[in-house]
Amino acid sequence: MGSRLMEGNALADKVKNSLKKDFERIREEHGVVPTLAAVQVGENPASRVYVNNQRRTCEDLGVNYQLHSLSESIEEKELNGFIENLNQEKAVHGIILQMPLPGHLNARKVQMGISPYKDAEGVHPSNMGMLVFGQPRVAPCTAMAVMEILQEYGIPIKGKETVVVGHSEIVGKPVTLFLLSSLLESATPTVCHIATRDLASHTRRAELLIVAVGKPGLIRGDMIKEGAVVVDVGINRIPVTDEKGNPVLNDKGKPRKRIVGDVLFEEAKERASYITPVPGGVGPLTVVMLLKNTLACCQYQLAERKR
Repeated sequence: MGSRLMEGNALADKVKNSLKKDFERIREEHGVVPTLAAVQVGENPASRVYVNNQRRTCEDLGVNYQLHSLSESIEEKELNGFIENLNQEKAVHGIILQMPLPGHLNARKVQMGISPYKDAEGVHPSNMGMLVFGQPRVAPCTAMAVMEILQEYGIPIKGKETVVVGHSEIVGKPVTLFLLSSLLESATPTVCHIATRDLASHTRRAELLIVAVGKPGLIRGDMIKEGAVVVDVGINRIPVTDEKGNPVLNDKGKPRKRIVGDVLFEEAKERASYITPVPGGVGPLTVVMLLKNTLACCQYQLAERKR
């Protein structure tokens, strides 16, 4: 039947334009420069790409971006103290802790030390709790991106048989909570994960299929219901091969990589009514949602100062 692509780049620009006006209003009305502080411990190539995207987006929106690069050997107590200083700094409105952290640090404990009112990633237990109540202040960025793209393309979720593949705390669980957030307009979700038996029996009945696992080719075309809406959140880097299956090398003699999702796109697009491409689907919206959370944090802090 052929699918309509749900592309994220144009939507990301649309949301950025709206956010830019909101940030301008804050600077003009309050004389405040909205500020996002990123804390990076050690060096990680994947994190570096995300940091560059954050910096570029902040520059586009007129947001001050602070990158705090800390030693890989920093002790947890010292890191917690550093974050607490950012919590107390009035000029900082949002904080993000770059992942992954070195193995000797407990990422969950460190993230819990970020003030829920400066939690730009929306992962603090307090903020996740508000999502359970259906009244989120901020929420995990990728889950927000999924809902944003569904709304933009006019995909109704009321009562819709929905299967979420993946139950992580940054995508699967919060997406499911978003799908259940309305008293009368909620979807009917099933959450699948590594322990799920006969995954295909679940995905084949899904009118809306959201996949966020990080396993290339997990969802084949024959696992998708005809006419389903497919949102592929997976981002996987796999080797490029020639016709004989040999790796293709780049100029430096290293294997070339390409980005694919968790869904076999060429097969899936023949059955789905709507589908997100990878790259270019959910991905471009993730950093924008980080800035949307930063805006919400900034607005809350400004309102508190008036009281």
